[in-house]
Amino acid sequence: MKRKAILIVDDEPRLVRLVKVNLLASGYTVSTASDGKTAIEMLESASYDLLILDIMLPGPFNGFEACKRIREFSDIPIIMLTGRAREQDRIRGFDAGADDYITKPFSVEELLLRVKAILRRTHPSEEFPKGTTYNYGDLVINFAQRRVFLRGREVRLTATEYQILYHLGCHAGKVITHEDLLTRVWGTEYRNELHYLRNYISSLRKKIEDDPGDPQYILGKHGIGYQLAIEDQ
Repeated sequence: MKRKAILIVDDEPRLVRLVKVNLLASGYTVSTASDGKTAIEMLESASYDLLILDIMLPGPFNGFEACKRIREFSDIPIIMLTGRAREQDRIRGFDAGADDYITKPFSVEELLLRVKAILRRTHPSEEFPKGTTYNYGDLVINFAQRRVFLRGREVRLTATEYQILYHLGCHAGKVITHEDLLTRVWGTEYRNELHYLRNYISSLRKKIEDDPGDPQYILGKHGIGYQLAIEDQ
C-alpha cells in the first residue's frame, strides 16, 4: 500500500522537526515548507494526501490566505495549526476551507490521532443510500460522484463538509443525533466535541443555504441533532 504523503507548513524549525519525526515513525512520507507561497508552489507541482498548515506564516500569505488560495485548485484535507483558541479564529479557518484545527501547544498523540482520523474520512465510503442522488429544492447531492450542486452549479466542499452531508443524505428526513454524526464523521473519540459539529454545520449552511439563519436544507433539532429536509416535511 502506498504511504500517505503529508506536507507540513510552519516556520518553527523545532516544531517541524518534532512533527516530521513522529509522522515518519508512523509510516507517512513527509515534506516541509516554511511559508505559504512555497507551500502553494509545492501543491501545484506534486501530489499530497494531507496538509498541516500553520496560521502565522511569514511572507505574502498567512495560513488563512494560503488556505483560500489552495482551495481554488485543490481539495486536499487541511489541518490548521493555531496558537489562538478564539472561536472566531476557528470559524475563520473553516470559512477559508480548513478541515480541522489544532491549538498549540499540542501533544504528538493528539496530532497523530487527528491525522489518522482525517485521512480515514477522506476515503469514499462504499455505503450508498437508496438512490444515487439526494434532490430537494435547488440542492442535489450525487453520492456516486461525491459532488454537490446548488441551482446547477457545483459547490466546493472540504472532505469533512462532504462527509457530514453524505451521512445526513444517507438518512434524509431522519434526525441524526450530535453524538452519532460526530462518531460517523470523526470517530468515537470525537463523539463529545459538539463545537466541531456546530462550526462545520455553520460553514455548510453558508455555502448552500440562501439564509443560513433560517435554513431550508440542513435542519437542526435543538439539543438532539440535525437532518436533511425532504418533501412534505
